[in-house]
Amino acid sequence: MEWRDEGVLLSVRRHGESAAIIEVFTRDHGRHAGLVRGGASRRWAPVLQPGAGLAVAWAARLEGHLGTYKVEPMVSRAHLLADRAALAGLSSLTAMAAAFLPEREALPEVFEATEALLERFEDRDWPAYYVLWEVQLLGSLGYGLALDRCAVGGGREDLSHVSPRTGAAVSRDAGAAWVDRLLVLPPFLRPEPTEAPITEQDIEAGLDLTSHFLRRWLCPAIGRDGLPAARERLPRAILGARG
Repeated sequence: MEWRDEGVLLSVRRHGESAAIIEVFTRDHGRHAGLVRGGASRRWAPVLQPGAGLAVAWAARLEGHLGTYKVEPMVSRAHLLADRAALAGLSSLTAMAAAFLPEREALPEVFEATEALLERFEDRDWPAYYVLWEVQLLGSLGYGLALDRCAVGGGREDLSHVSPRTGAAVSRDAGAAWVDRLLVLPPFLRPEPTEAPITEQDIEAGLDLTSHFLRRWLCPAIGRDGLPAARERLPRAILGARG
């Protein structure tokens, strides 16, 4: 068995004296692990960094085996080391993908969203795109949020909150009686266009929204007790940098 693909490096762990086992989120083969011979050497250390774009060739005697990777570097994201918040975002992205993406299952819509987010980490508004990536992740794994219209009246205007139980949007008037029990829907996640700047409060509300449903729906589905540590640290890293 063998194939070639492109992808994003999610994780690296040493194996034996000189090899490394890497996980790559590939375009056509999903999250896929493999052994890199010599991958723990100094030569490979700058290449095998989570978030790097790689061209990979995987081979194994049988499909179910771990197999080996031959790796060629395509995109280095070492420049993000100088940006503490963006580095935290990259670490959260790779940790979340490693934790929640199913093994060896192609998810082209998540892959495209991941590539798009990686290109945004140099923009000031990348945290909003990170939140959108988590919304995409939930939807692609079968836990989509219904944010396009009011669950009560069906309208698309003045959507302001989300039910923490159903993940459905609620308009300001419809949710007025229960506002203290609802999650805030930030403007950049609403269906109506807005040209208002994305604020720190918007980012905080977006991260609170997605983390609620990740914990409520996705973690129990795969037997996790909580989100990866890198994701738990992300709000403080983002909001501290923007404050």
